[in-house]
Amino acid sequence: MKSQHFDYIIIGQGLAGLQLALSFKNDAFFKDKTIALIDKDSKSKNDKTWCFWETTNNNLEHLVYKKWSKANFFGGNKHIELPLEPYSYKMIKSLDFYNYAKETLQESSNFSFILDDVLSVNNLTIDVNSAKNRYTANHIFDSRIPEEFSLKKDKYTNIIQHFKGWVISTEKEQFNPDAITMMDYRLKDGNQTTFMYVLPLSKTEALIEFTYFTKEIVEDNVYDNFLKKYISEQLNITDYTIQETEKGQIPMSTFPFENYSTSNITKIGTAGGWVKGSTGYSFKHTEKKVSKIIKNIKENKPVYKGLINSKYKFYDKIFLKVLLDQNHKGEWIFTQYYSKNTVKIMFRFLDEETTFLEDLKIMCSLFSLSFIKAFFKTL
Repeated sequence: MKSQHFDYIIIGQGLAGLQLALSFKNDAFFKDKTIALIDKDSKSKNDKTWCFWETTNNNLEHLVYKKWSKANFFGGNKHIELPLEPYSYKMIKSLDFYNYAKETLQESSNFSFILDDVLSVNNLTIDVNSAKNRYTANHIFDSRIPEEFSLKKDKYTNIIQHFKGWVISTEKEQFNPDAITMMDYRLKDGNQTTFMYVLPLSKTEALIEFTYFTKEIVEDNVYDNFLKKYISEQLNITDYTIQETEKGQIPMSTFPFENYSTSNITKIGTAGGWVKGSTGYSFKHTEKKVSKIIKNIKENKPVYKGLINSKYKFYDKIFLKVLLDQNHKGEWIFTQYYSKNTVKIMFRFLDEETTFLEDLKIMCSLFSLSFIKAFFKTL
């Protein structure tokens, strides 16, 4: 079997892999580098939606499908209105991103898209063995989740963020297109952390998702039943058409993904611990991690250096420990979080940009016996 050599190999053409490749293309430092992107999937479907917040426009602004300036939070008996300024909450459809990234990268001859199934990666010889070929590189970026995540999951705190959503359309104007519903706990599945998430795309169209933060997943019809009930009883909509369906699972975990990077192979995306453990958000975190990788390479530092902030990793461990031990506390936690903090501090905290004094303010808003116990257990 003849091998092909590249300066960099990126395994996976998802958010992390394509953002990294775009950053390579946009930096003159890498203009002469050969880069391969290997994936068994052609990424030709709109398989997910990415949402994030920011105060300015970014270089993917033209891909933003919709953005909002206001948000709502509904507890069991509490409604909180959240003006988001100076932030905007933005949504990008994955297929728009995939198409843009591939079209942009294919303009350069030093990028190769390879449709292939990766079977193994060798850290010593820095090579990739696939179903069709063998590829070697100076460095490999690997988005495949380590096998140990499944084998050793009982040693760590693991919550699954799992959800199903419908994009529905109505004949009558039913939605406020300026305000999202960040969380709505008025309809829950028993004594668990479950909530509705609503993104109004227009006055007659919205993405409505039922989300769990739990240890176990549920059958498909369970999501459907809650979606139907919410649309009927909370939104008072009886006549609607389901245009699209979205379903997913995101690990919220204390597993040390970052420990599986080496001097030759850097784990990226979910496999690198880039998904924030306490929320499941990844879009802006991916952007920051990619920027750090580029900086490390140009400064001749270990590629994986400084990608994970240990302070916020510790905070996430405490939060996940509370959710694991007392899953019913989710509504209380988020009600406290949204009602006792400003939008600026909340978003800065989730973006891992807060000062120590801002951290203290967040901690005080969540102060309870549950968090004290989780703190010492985590220590």
